[in-house]
Order: sequence, then C-alpha cells, then structure tokens
Amino acid sequence: MIQRSYKYRLYPSKAQSVVLTEMLGAFCDLYNAALQQRIEAYRRQHKTLRYIDQANELKAVRTVDERLAQFSYSAAQQVLRRLDKAFTAFFRRLKTKAKAGFPRFRAKSRFDSAELRVGDGLTIRKSKRLAITGIPGEIKVKWHRDLPAGATVGTAVLSRSAGKWFICFQIALPDQVVQPRDGASVGIDVGLTSLVATSDGNVVKTLQWTKHAAKKQRRLQRALARCKQGSRRRLKAKQRLARHKAHIANQRRDVLHKLAWSLVDRYALIALEDLDVDRLARSMLAKAVHNAAWGQLRRFLEYKAASAGTRVEVVDPRGTSQTCPQCGDRVTKTLSDRTHICLCGCVMDRDVAAAVIILQRAQGMGPGTGLRSPSQRVTA
Repeated sequence: MIQRSYKYRLYPSKAQSVVLTEMLGAFCDLYNAALQQRIEAYRRQHKTLRYIDQANELKAVRTVDERLAQFSYSAAQQVLRRLDKAFTAFFRRLKTKAKAGFPRFRAKSRFDSAELRVGDGLTIRKSKRLAITGIPGEIKVKWHRDLPAGATVGTAVLSRSAGKWFICFQIALPDQVVQPRDGASVGIDVGLTSLVATSDGNVVKTLQWTKHAAKKQRRLQRALARCKQGSRRRLKAKQRLARHKAHIANQRRDVLHKLAWSLVDRYALIALEDLDVDRLARSMLAKAVHNAAWGQLRRFLEYKAASAGTRVEVVDPRGTSQTCPQCGDRVTKTLSDRTHICLCGCVMDRDVAAAVIILQRAQGMGPGTGLRSPSQRVTA
C-alpha cells in the first residue's frame, strides 16, 4: 500500500473554534496526567507503565472528567499512544547513547494537534463538511483537491497553526506498478548561493526568505518582549509573530514544491548528493542551511518521483566541487571561487561543474563513481 497525506484548511465558526481549543486542552491535561502517573509509578514502585496499562484506566478517567468524556474515546487513546511513542524514542536514544531527552510536560498553548479516526470520532458528511465528536455542528472544509478514488482513509490529524485550523488525512492507495520513464538525466548540486544548479547549465538562485523576513520579525519580537506576561495584548502579539513565521514557511514550501515538480516532470533520472543536512545545520552556516531547506527539497523530489516513474539516485558528495568534470583532476577551490578553471581548458560555473560530477557518479562514469546508501552520509 502507498501511504499519502492530504492536508486541507478548516474554517470553523467562533463557537466551534472555542470547543476545538477546549478539546486540545483536555487532551493536553490527559497527556500530562499520564506522564505524571508514569513518573510516580517508577519513583515509588520502580514499575514501568505501558500503553495498555493506562488505556485500561481510560474509561474510569472519563467517568470523572466531564471535559474529556464529551470528546472521542479513540482520540483520547491516541493521546496515550503519543506518550508511549515518546517513551519508546527516549529508551531508544538511551541505548544508542544519544542525547536522551526525557518526555516533558506539555503546555496547552503548544499542544496543537489531535489524531482522530475517520468513522470513529470524525465523519465526512454528504455536504462535504466534517463532523467531529463533541464539536457542535459541521465544520467547513476548503477541498482544494479531491481525495483519490479508491483510497482508504484511516486517520486524520487535526492541527492548529498560527490561529488557523487544518485537517490532514492519512490515506492508503493500492499498489500501482509505475513504469520507469525514458528521458533525459540530470545531476543537481544544491548550495547556499544557488539553491539548485543542474548539469545542463540551469541555475536557480536561493531566495533569501529568512533575510527578507528578519526586519519585520525583529520588530514583532521586540513588541512581544514589551508585553506583560499573561496579558491579552501579549497573546495577540504572539499570534502576529506566529502568523509571520508561518507565512515565510509557506512561501518556502510553495517554491520548493514547484521546483521539485518541474524537475520531476522534465527528467527521468535525477542525481543528488547525499548530504548530512542535520550536521551542516549545526555549523556556523546553520542559518543559511535552514533557509535553503535542502532536506525538504530532497523529500519533495523523492515522493513526487516515486509516482511519476522518475529515478532519484544519491551519490557520495565528497570532492564533487573539487573535481574537473572533463579530465577528472583535482582542482582546489575556496568557497569564494565561483568559477571552475582547469588546466585542461574546462571553464564553467563551479556549481554546474559539481552537478556534472554528481550525474557522472550516478551513471557510473567518471572519477569517484558509485552510489551510496542513505546510512553512509557525510557533511560535504
């Protein structure tokens, strides 16, 4: 089965927004209470509680908590599963000696999602509106695209972001045999100055979303800092800042979606560097790396290519910018050197030359050939 997510904007009324906020608040209290129970059980009796232990007590909890009782029972179960996943990830990090990160208590202002089962807690009406257990009336949905025919809709995640409400359906599609396409191949080099440089000479400049938004963001952050803690004015200032950040993220996502689709539509093979973006994002170039969003672009390319019959291959990134695509000799360049000049006579843009090397490695030609598995990752 092919798993897909379809996200839609919700337009609840004011009364529905209030109840939706109350529902998230009730689930947040349940999450914190379940976390406290686990902590106390281990501290007092050295007993580790599991999901099944807490789920067996959920009915009794709902009988004494009127707020929780009015909302979906299966959605409350998902809250306990969320906590269980947090502990599972915590113990896994302990075994691998990574930074542990013990599960923390959640603030209601930051508990922004709830998982609902379609048909049990959430129903899509014939009027194309949503009915959610405990929420009065039906909620308007902006169906900007239809759900695929024949898809099995299992769960839906209700979320709140910057004062707006969304629903994300998790659907399963029948397995389809997608025939590989015939066509041109391209190597792609991602960078900070040029977001994408292709082996056939096309260059897409990096849009400075973060830089352009910085001035307004600083002004909004100063306004938030001047507000009194807990005041209504502070809440409004916080919402304005959140809307601004969400707007920048939406702009970036829109550009990357369109870029990824244009590449998948034109090429049958796309070769990429297997960069360790997480490690680069912890360097002194962190701000620029986050702005470029290389990881997000790669994810978009991979899932779009899977449905279009396009192959995406990743190669060893070491030395791609220091190798001549014609003779294979090493040409040492600093970050300030933007033109590739080799003694063999090859002169071209530095990023385009690296893209040619990436394509050669994906096709098994040229120096340093060979594909990489995603587990073998380096920073540059």
